[in-house]
Amino acid sequence: MQKTDKTAKEIYFDVKANPARKRFGFGKKAALVNIDLQKAYTRTDLFKTAYENDPDQMEYINQLAEKFRALGWPVVWTNVAYMDTAADAGVWGTRTDTPDSLQYIKFGSERSELDDRLKLDRSTDAFYEKKMPSPFFETPLQSLLVWHQVDTVVLTGGSTSGCVRAAGVDSLSRGYRTIIPEECVADKHESYHYANLTDLSLKYCDVLEVAEVFTWLNSI
Repeated sequence: MQKTDKTAKEIYFDVKANPARKRFGFGKKAALVNIDLQKAYTRTDLFKTAYENDPDQMEYINQLAEKFRALGWPVVWTNVAYMDTAADAGVWGTRTDTPDSLQYIKFGSERSELDDRLKLDRSTDAFYEKKMPSPFFETPLQSLLVWHQVDTVVLTGGSTSGCVRAAGVDSLSRGYRTIIPEECVADKHESYHYANLTDLSLKYCDVLEVAEVFTWLNSI
């Protein structure tokens, strides 16, 4: 095992500046999958469970969604919510039992609502409610991507170390080129955030600056 005195953030920027792995690259057609951009995780002024990395995250995501819609490519939004009994949270809902715990994000609650800053299109976008970390788990996402003949998945949202990571691993496992715009994901602590960006970039995804994703979209 290698050892270092560097922070997770320093390690990430070292890897970014000195890439050691070939990129998967962009394919021919992409889907934008926005993970759990709900108030429980985005409204730092309302909820202790919320977090923020880049203050422009929501605006970047809105711009990405606009580009995808203009191309006729899928835009997907997920959120997490549970029954009053939390019976659908499974074992994941048993580790903690506080008012802020995952299983207390109820259907129709403010914590379950997507952030008001997001520009949603209910006529074209897909909205999936999920129970577990990955947006692929027991949702129609895979069927949507197959129908649209997508070969690339762009991931945004949170948390980097949780649901985004799970999505990245599942996306690669299903054969998709997977892109994470670094300004468009966030986590509770910068250590978890940057450690997982490093790991995702070395193994499962292309972690890029959002400007590079816009450059690709504008070239199509």
